[in-house]
Amino acid sequence: MERLLLYALALCLGPSRAQLCPPRCTCQNLSPSLAVLCARAGLLFVPGLLDRRTAELRLTDNFIAAVRRRDFANMTRLVHLTLSRNAIRQLAPFAFADLRGLRALHLDGNRLPAIGAQQLRGLPNLRHLILGNNQLQAVAPGAFDDFAGTLEDLDLSYNNLARLPWETIRRLSNVNSLSLDHNLIAHVPQGVFADLHKLARLDVTSNRLKKIPPDPLFLRLPVYAKAKGSPLSSLVLSFGGNPLHCNCELLWLRRLAREDDLETCASPPEHLGKSFWSVPEEEFVCQLPVITHHTGRLAVTEGQAATLRCRGAGDPEPAVHWLSPEGKLVASGSRTLAYENGSLEILVAAVQDAGAFTCVASNAAGEASASVELQVSPLPQLADGTRPPAPGPSDILTSAKAGAGGSAAPQDRGVLASELSASSALIRWVPPRPGPGVRMYQIQYNSSSDETLVYRMIPPPSRAFLVKDLAAGRAYDLCVLAIYDDGATALTATRPLGCVHFSTRPGSPQCRSLHAHFLGGTMIIIIGGIIVASVLLFIIILMIRYKAHDGNKQAKVSNVYSQTNGGQPRAQDGADDRAREQNGVALRKDCEKGLATRGQEAGAGETPSPRRRKWSRTNLDLRRKCPTPGQAGEQAPPEAVPPPGERRQAGEWTDVKI
Repeated sequence: MERLLLYALALCLGPSRAQLCPPRCTCQNLSPSLAVLCARAGLLFVPGLLDRRTAELRLTDNFIAAVRRRDFANMTRLVHLTLSRNAIRQLAPFAFADLRGLRALHLDGNRLPAIGAQQLRGLPNLRHLILGNNQLQAVAPGAFDDFAGTLEDLDLSYNNLARLPWETIRRLSNVNSLSLDHNLIAHVPQGVFADLHKLARLDVTSNRLKKIPPDPLFLRLPVYAKAKGSPLSSLVLSFGGNPLHCNCELLWLRRLAREDDLETCASPPEHLGKSFWSVPEEEFVCQLPVITHHTGRLAVTEGQAATLRCRGAGDPEPAVHWLSPEGKLVASGSRTLAYENGSLEILVAAVQDAGAFTCVASNAAGEASASVELQVSPLPQLADGTRPPAPGPSDILTSAKAGAGGSAAPQDRGVLASELSASSALIRWVPPRPGPGVRMYQIQYNSSSDETLVYRMIPPPSRAFLVKDLAAGRAYDLCVLAIYDDGATALTATRPLGCVHFSTRPGSPQCRSLHAHFLGGTMIIIIGGIIVASVLLFIIILMIRYKAHDGNKQAKVSNVYSQTNGGQPRAQDGADDRAREQNGVALRKDCEKGLATRGQEAGAGETPSPRRRKWSRTNLDLRRKCPTPGQAGEQAPPEAVPPPGERRQAGEWTDVKI
């Protein structure tokens, strides 16, 4: 009976257990843990049907492109996770945050472009991290912080890394194997491996290293080229495939007792292609530096920028630094920038900076120096009419003995007011170095006669700002602050860069302001006058045309006789008499001319052409108005118009011929 119950229970639990194993995967029940093997399963995503008791998960040789936050949620028992040889480009922040028991993480053979500060968070017990054969170009400084004390194996080989978070690597106190080969690393800081007491294998093969600085670790342990046959308390160092510069800087490495390997020299020319171990020690030499170019004398005005240039040559290439006229080391500060190419830039020159600066080029073989004269001309007069103060010691200098217990000289906060006028001032400042990324700058200022603060927000790339609309002849207090995001508190914080006190020039802004207002009002009055004059002219033209048209109309109406009351008004009788007399004279002349013409035609006796018009409209009018000689005695022609001064009634017009 008990056997039957156990068999039935197994049948019931069997399907449920089968459902927890993802499709195309193989699950091995290793009590009390579970191993899920999904290699070459053609997966595009991390399977969702994963037993939370899984201790080993292998997802190699698939097509997974991204790891999401929920893919490994609550899998606290997972110890070994393999995601090798996929197509992973994205790792979500805190994607492995629940894997607190994870000890090995394999992400090699993917396409990761970078490792951020939050992508590997939540792995306090990680021992092995394999990130080789990706496309990594950067690793965030805090990417390994959660497992810096437990990590034993770190593989960053076959990537595109030119820089590494060396400060984080310096804290990998438990690391045993460090693979940095086949990258683009060109520089290794000196002493970075000093605290890696358990380091047994260091591989920097096939990078761009010209030299490997001496490290206390290399002096404590015997160094070997191969792991085979080396004792446990030794260091296997591989540095072949680098363009080694075989000079005195690598003499310490040449003196190490180790087996012959394939390291070769890339420079100087006389050692090109030779085996590193075949070059005698006495040929690992350096050359003294030489100053090849430098600024002879530079003259600037107070407040301007001054750039001092210096170049050196030698083997190895010398480093250039500057000394002030007082013999102190000049480094990058609030008003100065020292570049790696040997140039020194003074952002805002002051009178006390004048003097002979010394350019020093040094390398492992020695040093060389040259002098550069800087002349700073003071401004002729300050904004408030006073003379500039007498020059004192320069405040851009850092004591050369400050690192040995001395205290550095107080430095300027880097805020300067220049190009002062009656209404504006140019404010210059130097960004904070080093520090967090600045989001913006804020300028605060107020007048001596007004306690109200005025704020101006400036974008982060700016290094100067022209403050306008200032009152003439007033003193101002101005401060510049940098606004940035505090990484520790995730809040916006401010950092004061400095303050400056200045005064504007007196008098001139009011005149210019009045002149501007006067000019603007005059232009408005002129334009308004032109518009009004145009409107008046248009109205006058319309009135003239209207009167002329009305006069013509009255003249035409006055010459028309009424057919009802029979005449013109009496007021115009005199003018009408003169008009009739003129018309009568003209009519008599026309009649005489017409009679002469008809006499000539009758004497000729010519027969007119039927197509020729015998009587024109003018002839008809003359016949009607001018009597012929035969008709003159018989009867008088009817009167065309009434005699002057006579008025006729409407019925009396019937005898008049028209």
